[in-house]
Amino acid sequence: MDNRAEIREFLVSRRAKVTPEQVGLPAGGGTRRVPGLRREEVAVLAGVSTDWYVRLEKGHISGVSDDVLDAVARALQLDEAERAHLFDLARAARPARPGQQRRRGKAQLRPSVARIVDSMTTTAAFVRNGRLDLLAINALGRALYSPVFDAPARPANLARFNFLDPRARDFYPDWDDAAHTSVALLHTEAGRDPHDRDLTDLVGELATRSPEFRTLWAGHDVRLHNTGTKKFHHPVVGRLELTYEGMALPADPGLTLTAYTAEPGSPSEDALRLLASWAATIATEDDAEAADLPDHTAANKDR
Repeated sequence: MDNRAEIREFLVSRRAKVTPEQVGLPAGGGTRRVPGLRREEVAVLAGVSTDWYVRLEKGHISGVSDDVLDAVARALQLDEAERAHLFDLARAARPARPGQQRRRGKAQLRPSVARIVDSMTTTAAFVRNGRLDLLAINALGRALYSPVFDAPARPANLARFNFLDPRARDFYPDWDDAAHTSVALLHTEAGRDPHDRDLTDLVGELATRSPEFRTLWAGHDVRLHNTGTKKFHHPVVGRLELTYEGMALPADPGLTLTAYTAEPGSPSEDALRLLASWAATIATEDDAEAADLPDHTAANKDR
């Protein structure tokens, strides 16, 4: 897949965000016809020729050295996630060497990782891939994200829930932030692996069915999602404000383990405990229901 359009649109969108005043240049009064910096101004700040930068912004990034990419990142005042995205785009644009596998294989969830997630009984935890598919989730995590699992499609997908399920706006009190985060994470993954057909299909589906997604996708924002707080309005226990830690799995490139905890002594800790009790009750009822079924029916249910 040729990623020159993505490179061009990303660089143009970042250039538009930087004002001349931010980099110590005169604003130019009423003569400035473009938002943000001009191409020639970025070229001067990066220490390259204007013609060279224009070529770069057209998507011709293959073969550009890391030092030059760093200079462009500084000129455009890219943050950590944006800088990493620029380097990902450059790597994806380089021609594959003879015998080199261009497309990254689908990340597989190892049984040992699933066991670790299941063992985290007081923490809501799950493993996701870059497309925001939930590949493994523990009992408390499934209880927390129960509205996401109401849809029959598997694997459950956080971005699809955000934009295609109307309940998402109730589930996330700050829906705008949740939606923006989902799109930024998908853009980040697209930079890492533009050849992922499943990701391309997901983006196409969301762009076709959600005007909000189309608008956010056109912004070309990217984001790291390592730690922070997230607010929920759960249909059973009400408001929750949880701290999350996102941990990449080095042995499983492309997979992230995310764990949610509540501040000790907070109302959210009480709500999380109540949610755990509710999850245990549901599990007990399901087990009892299965035990009452005839053997052949229970076996079919397990298939």
